[in-house]
Amino acid sequence: MNAPIYIVDGARTPFLKSRNRPGPFSASDLAAAAGRTLLLRQPFAPSELDEVILGCAIPSVDEVNIGRVVALRMGCGHKVPGWTVMRNCASGMQALDSAIDSMRVGRSQLVLAGGVDALSRAPLLVSDAMVAWLSQWYAAKGAGKRAALLTQLKLRHFAPVIALMRGLTDPIVGLMMGQTAENLAYRFGISREQMDALAATSHARTLAAQREGRFAREIVPLFDDAGRAYVADDGVREDSTPANLAKLKPFFDRKYGNVTAGNSSQVTDGGAWLLLATEEAVARHGLTPRARVVDSQWAALDPAQMGLGPVYATAPLLQRHRLGLDDVDAWEINEAFAAQVLACLQAFDDDDFCRDELGLDRALGAIDPERLNVDGGAIAIGHPVGASGTRIVLHLLDVLERRNGKRGVAAICIGGGQGGAMLVERV
Repeated sequence: MNAPIYIVDGARTPFLKSRNRPGPFSASDLAAAAGRTLLLRQPFAPSELDEVILGCAIPSVDEVNIGRVVALRMGCGHKVPGWTVMRNCASGMQALDSAIDSMRVGRSQLVLAGGVDALSRAPLLVSDAMVAWLSQWYAAKGAGKRAALLTQLKLRHFAPVIALMRGLTDPIVGLMMGQTAENLAYRFGISREQMDALAATSHARTLAAQREGRFAREIVPLFDDAGRAYVADDGVREDSTPANLAKLKPFFDRKYGNVTAGNSSQVTDGGAWLLLATEEAVARHGLTPRARVVDSQWAALDPAQMGLGPVYATAPLLQRHRLGLDDVDAWEINEAFAAQVLACLQAFDDDDFCRDELGLDRALGAIDPERLNVDGGAIAIGHPVGASGTRIVLHLLDVLERRNGKRGVAAICIGGGQGGAMLVERV
């Protein structure tokens, strides 16, 4: 059960910002494009994979088991099982964890695992009232009954239901994810200026990383049906300065809030993969691992405070391995919201929080900002919900290699009140 699991390679698509219309690629287009390129780099045939596991939060109705659809589109053949997992924002990390479980019990040796979402293609739905009216319409017999039904049809029946907005609303506490970020801002006294400053830093770091080619290894270019190329994350903005961000109005609590579209993660399309292998698979195929997955941890908390999930998941992970925050050379904490990341940083360094909420003797301490999201995060890059858990692990490897670091932690908050964290070490 403690056999090493290696990360051999990885790839992702550019993350493409939604612009209030369906994007050029479906979720399976995105996953298949990145996966094909990744598999072409390997010394084995795609049919030699033992499994394909894909996380996806909002699969299209014609791609419900999108993991299997993409496995077939990538040329893995009929005999490679493909399946789909869903843990909201951590679906991509859950795919990795599910692969590791399968490998450690001996079911698989070589697994392609990742995540994807095309949030711009989330459907528009009809209301329950319209569904009820349509049911009566199709059941009605005769022109008289249908004429009577037409008199009952109201203009409000035609109002669309935005599936993405409903999906980002917690059904237990009735709050949108941005409203839970407002809760954390209030709880920890986080100001609008602090949120905008973190958001501006995210954009500045991503712009610097793009200029220096730091994403070149992980990003696979995309080409649409018209031959247009998509080669980079396109949501990052040079004008996202604190002064410009301060001009935006609050979105989730328009009267009292401070969480805006500018200090929140972007609605985005994208996919990411990691190739995982056991020692046996590494030897059999002559692979060169980049890192090994040391451990992972899942945690749960009040859904109204969901953004603190990384703290609840990371604390037991570090304790289990007798590590402090300074023993971690690089951190990737998914930037769902600036307020959420800032709240996590305060919680790590708060004696009362760590004692009361985590059962520790004292605070874990402060994370060095020069080790955290050094190339920006989801505020600048985007947050395709199903893909982000894979992306942050993939990029963590690049940061460790570039900085000659040994150990890294990727952590993510999860809608519904959960958190996930993964500890990796360079080989």
